[in-house]
Amino acid sequence: MKTFRTVAVLLFFTSLPVPAFAQGTDLNELLGGASLSLTAVQLLALLTVLSLAPGIAVTVTCFPFVVTVLSILRQAIGLQAAPPNMLIISLALFLTWFVMEPVAMTAWTEGVKPWTEGAMGLAEAVPRAIDPFRTFMSARVDPDTLEHMSALRPDASADTLSILVPSFLLSEVSRAFQIGFLVFMPFLIIDMVVAAILMSMGMMMVPPAIVSLPFKLAFFVAVDGWALVSGALVAGYS
Repeated sequence: MKTFRTVAVLLFFTSLPVPAFAQGTDLNELLGGASLSLTAVQLLALLTVLSLAPGIAVTVTCFPFVVTVLSILRQAIGLQAAPPNMLIISLALFLTWFVMEPVAMTAWTEGVKPWTEGAMGLAEAVPRAIDPFRTFMSARVDPDTLEHMSALRPDASADTLSILVPSFLLSEVSRAFQIGFLVFMPFLIIDMVVAAILMSMGMMMVPPAIVSLPFKLAFFVAVDGWALVSGALVAGYS
């Protein structure tokens, strides 16, 4: 009987009308005056951009160059899992953020922000948001690489993204290998010196890589290697 009474009371209160929502609430007012369709399109576009953000970071920023150099540096020192891949990628992402922040802010100010405020349409906002990245890539692309890619697509303009983006990626990876060669040389010299000393001592069964690793780590720490490498990577985009 008590349970039935409780259920009856709950049904009575839930059946009461709610004047506040019935009289004065409008969905457009809850959305701050924006139409439901515009808000839905903006939300869909935001989710799309967030899902494509990793690909964008790899293709149109300095991330490929930075992460390649850091990976070569780890290989040159002789460490297979230290720093771990997650740390290498995180450091590369933050260095990329440091370099690309002015470009991203320009894209936001000239394209994304006016579109979110309704000042321009999507067809106009997208090219204006892409232009800062296009300028950044054009300044870094190798002319020979761009010419080679343009020759493969003679019917397309050289500044189209389908040609500019792969040319930029190839240029960045090639430049990273050049820097990686310079990074490798000091550690290679240490390996050769240690191997020569071990051979002169008749210790041919001792792996030189194991013996040289502490010396390479000490050398890297003594010259403040992380600061030097990070500073050089960032300064290359100044």
